[in-house]
Amino acid sequence: MVFYMITTDVSENTGGAGQKTKESGFKKLYNSGEMKRLGAYGLMLLPGLVFLFLFAYLPLPIIVLAFKNFRLTMPPPDSFIQNPFVYSLINNSPWVKFNNFQFIFRSPDAFIFIRNTIGYNLIFITLNIIFGVTVAVCVNELRQRFAAKLYHTILFLPYFLSWIVITYVLYAFISTNGMINNFLTSLGMETMNIYGNVRAWPLILPLANVWRFAGYSSIIYLATLTGFDPQLYEAAAIDGAGKWKQFKYITFPQLVPTIVLLSILAIGRILNGDFDLFYGLPNGSGAVRNATLVIDVYVYHAMRTGQPMGLPAAAALFQSSIAFVLVLTTNAIVRKIEPDMAMF
Repeated sequence: MVFYMITTDVSENTGGAGQKTKESGFKKLYNSGEMKRLGAYGLMLLPGLVFLFLFAYLPLPIIVLAFKNFRLTMPPPDSFIQNPFVYSLINNSPWVKFNNFQFIFRSPDAFIFIRNTIGYNLIFITLNIIFGVTVAVCVNELRQRFAAKLYHTILFLPYFLSWIVITYVLYAFISTNGMINNFLTSLGMETMNIYGNVRAWPLILPLANVWRFAGYSSIIYLATLTGFDPQLYEAAAIDGAGKWKQFKYITFPQLVPTIVLLSILAIGRILNGDFDLFYGLPNGSGAVRNATLVIDVYVYHAMRTGQPMGLPAAAALFQSSIAFVLVLTTNAIVRKIEPDMAMF
């Protein structure tokens, strides 16, 4: 009995000490400012989470539009649902299964717009990596911080211009009465009809994309470069390594994980064609249609001919599904080769 009383007393004292330690640990965490720091991070994430919910998760039920023959009708006065779109989607749009997806593959232009969409995006990904890394390294090598910020700002400014503005600027240069043709006329040379030349646009479109996005692509690479240990470069310089060898053996290997991560994300958008770029920049010229037709432009033309709304919904779902599969596949391949470079 005495042994039982001693054991009970010891266990009670131990439990009380553990609870006191736990409480003091929580108070210590709260008083240290860690909770406030985490709360600040939560507030920083809040706008992005709200945006993601409103524009990514909230519209998800509209996916059913890709499997229906949508017909817009006005709801009757006694209907519980008075929104015309929601009423038509639920009550007046029969299911057609996968019939809406057929217009993508049965189109005579299917090979052209799929080839252009994938081909241009592969070129854009490659060029944005090359020029993004180049701009980041060049800016990082500048010793005068004011000059580095100035040059990077100048290179970043085109990102804030819309493709519509760039379209008019390009038109002023390459149109029939543009600056280039006026210059050629003054030299007694023949003028060029670039808006009718199919071969010119596979060069113009990548150049325009790089000009606009090179500074934007360099931001993440530049942020990564600033975290590198400067002692590595100092040791390499002492050993006689020039700037090229420093880039080859120090900078580039440390940038590879960032390049791989951004490439995985970019591959997820490989079936998305920038409509403003491919339709606006050629000024809607039908003569260069084979060089500028992508999925988004094709869907736009289908909508102009009065096609049902289920067709563009099916195209968007097709693009998103392929992007999801490509991201998972690419990440799995990277994880198989180099697990530390995988995104998840």
